[in-house]
Amino acid sequence: MNTIPYKTYLHETELPEAWYNVRADMKKKPAPLLDPTTLKPVESSALEKVFCKELVDQELDDTSPYIAIPGEIRDFYRMFRPSPLIRAYFLEKALGTPAEIYYKFEGNNTSGSHKLNSAVAQAYYAKAQGLKGVTTETGAGQWGTALSMACQFFGLDCHVYMVKCSYEQKPHRREVMRTYGADVTPSPSMTTEAGRRINEAHPGATGSLGCAISEAVEAAMNREGYRYVLGSVLNQVLLHQSIIGLETKTALDKLGVKADIVIGCAGGGSNLGGLISPFMGEKLRGENDYRFIAVEPASCPSLTRGRYAYDYCDTGRVCPLMKMYTLGHDYMPSASHAGGLRYHGMSSTLSELLDQGLMEATSVTQTQVFEAARMFARTEGILPAPESAHAIRVAMDEAVKCRESGEKKKIVFGLTGTGYFDMFAYGKFNDGEMKDYIPSDAELEESFRKLPKID
Repeated sequence: MNTIPYKTYLHETELPEAWYNVRADMKKKPAPLLDPTTLKPVESSALEKVFCKELVDQELDDTSPYIAIPGEIRDFYRMFRPSPLIRAYFLEKALGTPAEIYYKFEGNNTSGSHKLNSAVAQAYYAKAQGLKGVTTETGAGQWGTALSMACQFFGLDCHVYMVKCSYEQKPHRREVMRTYGADVTPSPSMTTEAGRRINEAHPGATGSLGCAISEAVEAAMNREGYRYVLGSVLNQVLLHQSIIGLETKTALDKLGVKADIVIGCAGGGSNLGGLISPFMGEKLRGENDYRFIAVEPASCPSLTRGRYAYDYCDTGRVCPLMKMYTLGHDYMPSASHAGGLRYHGMSSTLSELLDQGLMEATSVTQTQVFEAARMFARTEGILPAPESAHAIRVAMDEAVKCRESGEKKKIVFGLTGTGYFDMFAYGKFNDGEMKDYIPSDAELEESFRKLPKID
């Protein structure tokens, strides 16, 4: 009866051979990173004290449209890639919409999310450089899980600073990391100078990605043979995650489908940036037009209520400054259940695209998100991660608009991962105990006042 297959798989021979760098097609590039001491554009030599050399080269590359994926990484990808593009027929029927809804499912690997795409790349480059290990932060635990798996594969030590509220809410995710050999510390902790300062300034803090980044960077710089790796925000991460969008574009082309709307959840930007990159490239080159929607939590609304300004990437102010949409490096988000989206800023690349009007952003409350997650689970049979459900919420909203207008649009969203480690959150929602928190203008203004003064 259906003319389009329910699931569209690509053959492993169609696995991309190169990542796509959307910055190469941007006429106005993202603003450069600034050294926190000199406030001048940061030199690669300074970044190499924190990051792997090859990753620094990728971070600063604004001109190469494609960067080859090493064979060893492609071999690893074959364990779980290409991932399926799925048409949500049952969700369409439940919504009574003429729209076609497609989702790229990134939860079909042991880590349960898209994060493994970059984790394996960063672990590979760390091993190739001869390092002993890496440090990192994790919000919901998906990045930490992915990195611990990748580090075990390449024989590297892995030290993870996990946002404290997620550490407490998601003990099973923590135990998966430990099973893969990672050392996991709740952040802010008392084991680093940055953590001690944050605890003193914010007694009883539940943590944030900005806090955990500060601790992980400090730990890396104080350990011989270690470097810091990051699961989102940075250009290098969006580059690795472009494999999501490249596969999505290839699958849609095989089906003869042209997307109208592409939607992704947005915390630091890794999933959204990776999903939209090849489509955005076509838009930048004037080959096709698309509508892009970033969806963020109303409790941490960097894109929709933040300032486009230079700010520290971390709460402890040890990282370079980045021009981005930000709520302020000192902003402490509420302990929402979408831990992977609790970051005060946004990727400089996505921030620049938003500032140019090439994409749009919206925010939703967590009760709205879990209502969508429940409906998706009941219709499509996959329990989504709270982060992913932000995209589901807006995809459903756009499909309802099509029902009202009669338009048969093609809607594509990223299902970044599964929610089977998020049952504490689902329990709160099912018991009617989930609360929404939206920061006041006064709270945000207080945080904005602490932004660095950059001419």
